[in-house]
Amino acid sequence: QVQLVESGGGTAQAGGSLRLSCVASGRTFTLYAMGWSRRASGKERDDVARIWWSDSTMYGDSVKGRFSISREVGKDTVHLQMNALKPEDTAVYYCVAYGYGGNEYWGQGIQVTVSS
Repeated sequence: QVQLVESGGGTAQAGGSLRLSCVASGRTFTLYAMGWSRRASGKERDDVARIWWSDSTMYGDSVKGRFSISREVGKDTVHLQMNALKPEDTAVYYCVAYGYGGNEYWGQGIQVTVSS
């Protein structure tokens, strides 16, 4: 199993920035990618960003050019730098870890609120 602990988040004004972090522990050698997904109230889940151990990255269309995902090699930690925040970025953000064999592990979620 893999455990994920998220930190950061909170409240920011539109145009501001926030940074999320996620630390993985446990059987992290089984992972090949980590990322962030979000769910806003009353909306479908939205995949925000993902980073593979090859350092390839993927971003959702709604955050391209504003958000940046990075990882700390050897520390099983990923960060999501969120700039130029918009009220529509308000959501619960979940750290997700992807393991071989189709396994997915989810964090408990952390609230991000952007005020206009």
